[in-house]
Amino acid sequence: MKNVAIFGAGRIGRIHASNLAALPGVELRYVCDPVVVAAADLAQQHNARVVEVDAALADPSIDVVAIASSTDTHSDLITRAAAAGKHIFCEKPVDMSVTRARACADAVQAAGVACMIGFQRRFDPTFNEARTRMDRGDIGNPEMLIITSRDPGAPPAAYIQASGGIFRDMLIHDFDVFRWILCADGDEAQWISATGSVLTDPSIRALGDMDSTAVTIRTRQGRLCQINTSRRAAYGYDQRFELLGSKGMLQCGNHAPSEVVQSDATGVRRDKPENFFLQRYSTAYRLEITHFFECLQTGAPFRTTIADGVAAQVLADAAAQSCQSGQPVTL
Repeated sequence: MKNVAIFGAGRIGRIHASNLAALPGVELRYVCDPVVVAAADLAQQHNARVVEVDAALADPSIDVVAIASSTDTHSDLITRAAAAGKHIFCEKPVDMSVTRARACADAVQAAGVACMIGFQRRFDPTFNEARTRMDRGDIGNPEMLIITSRDPGAPPAAYIQASGGIFRDMLIHDFDVFRWILCADGDEAQWISATGSVLTDPSIRALGDMDSTAVTIRTRQGRLCQINTSRRAAYGYDQRFELLGSKGMLQCGNHAPSEVVQSDATGVRRDKPENFFLQRYSTAYRLEITHFFECLQTGAPFRTTIADGVAAQVLADAAAQSCQSGQPVTL
């Protein structure tokens, strides 16, 4: 039996709490969140107790902490959990600073605890099938990756203020997908150029952020990646990528509530993409938390490590630097 404390009772904390509570051999003991009403509600759903973070970390019966709190709390909680000897599952990103992210990785290694970072897109069945076919050699040598990542709308102002900016928050997933797909053989980013605009909501500019970006990455082997993102897509949650190889191409499209295509005298219609990430990646979230506990049980390596979190953070910082300076950044 693995006893768990979860830090964060917001929407992503609720997803992880439900998924881990459904696993055999896992018990959610504690919920920690400064918003007492949210913590109490989540704890009641899963027969858990609301406690302070210090109390959860001090309890020797707690084996695992799941960190699903705001971005600006991640590195502190990782460091404290590692010092307490707890295994760690943490939502992306590790931190808003590469220096602090690396310090977290060092703390995890020194403590000898396991730490997995929540890049759930690696667990999406569609994306995972593309990676399997790529590894099998179906399209030859991968050469170019195009990622489209568009939210249906911007998050609240309070979230944006604590997010670290669009490159460190939203694009961190896309940088991880780039590494997972185009750098699977050990290749790495060598050069990155990024630009951005405020096109969907002027208030985002007042918060010091952007809502639309375009990024180009070149690897050491000369492979190319282009990432386009937007905080507004009127038609739903738009998550696609296309991988061009020497012998063909792999395309991963959006998920829709149904795959029915209706054709009649008025036209041809099909469902819009899933409305938001909670629907689009519901299976991926379940599979990643299952993977985490399976690896704890068997000792197998995690598919996403804290080193992956640091590497994605390096790309996010470089993209932010490029966008601010107007010049490419060599890594």
